[in-house]
Amino acid sequence: MSTEIFLVLVVALIIDRLVGDPDWLWDRLTHPVVLFGKAIGIFDEALNRGGDGGWQKMRGVATILVLLAASILLGVVLNRLFDVLGAVGFVLEAMTVAVFLAQKSLADHVRRVAEGLRSDGLAGGREAVSMIVGRDPKTLDEPGVCRAAIESLAENFSDGVVAPALWYAVAGLPGLLAYKMLNTADSMIGHKSPKYLHFGWASARLDDLANLPAARLSVFLIAAGARFKRGIEAAKAAIDVAKRDHGFHRSPNSGWPEAAMAGALGIQLAGPRVYGGVSVDEPMINGAGRAVATVDDIDAAVAVFHGACTTLALASAFLVLPFLLF
Repeated sequence: MSTEIFLVLVVALIIDRLVGDPDWLWDRLTHPVVLFGKAIGIFDEALNRGGDGGWQKMRGVATILVLLAASILLGVVLNRLFDVLGAVGFVLEAMTVAVFLAQKSLADHVRRVAEGLRSDGLAGGREAVSMIVGRDPKTLDEPGVCRAAIESLAENFSDGVVAPALWYAVAGLPGLLAYKMLNTADSMIGHKSPKYLHFGWASARLDDLANLPAARLSVFLIAAGARFKRGIEAAKAAIDVAKRDHGFHRSPNSGWPEAAMAGALGIQLAGPRVYGGVSVDEPMINGAGRAVATVDDIDAAVAVFHGACTTLALASAFLVLPFLLF
């Protein structure tokens, strides 16, 4: 960690909050995460073939280690290049970090769910939520659509905002790029389908480990966002429900931010749902909360999310301020 890294992080958070992922840019250029996905796809096609589970695991371990080494090397090269460029390099590094954050894009996608429900009813909400969740939207009623959007917002706050910011703060561009490569690999090959149960095992386990600190930190950031937007009782409920109910989620990490958001809003989240035709039977997080989520709850969740993002930026600025003043 260094003063410059935190200063870059503050600027990057501001850029991402204001600009996000503009369509006009990524319609003309290939997003780095897309390139990461293509690299993962090459290894998947070449190495994820036949053999027993042990050999598949070994090939999966080799795949993610090579991909992580390549992303770390790229981060080192970019870091040295930006250092040589001075002030211009500082701006370029902040823009690079901003590309790997997801504040505005995440909030925009979740808002579209609320807009879809308000303008086109359940069909509009299902179509919008299908863009951000893996579950079958046809199985969701309107409260289910609202819960799915809020859960996605909370979960992706942790691994789309807090985790990349944290890994950049800890290890600079090499840490950020390695995390994004790992997180992309987990989303592509880390699930427990027959094809990826063994080959994606290493990616999934490493991703769980990499997201562990961010998931816990996200609880306090969501609580702070709830304090700003909904009051002290909502902040306390966010922390209490997260401590009590995080284990109800199948993921060792996602339960923390989702439970915090459930407590902040006073609603139930998670519970039984369907992914690819397979039912997942889990208890409700914050079972004592309100059972029926509404479009207004999506708006409230986005407000808490923005408060949490503001807290993250302010905390980063607070960490660098003493070094700038003295």
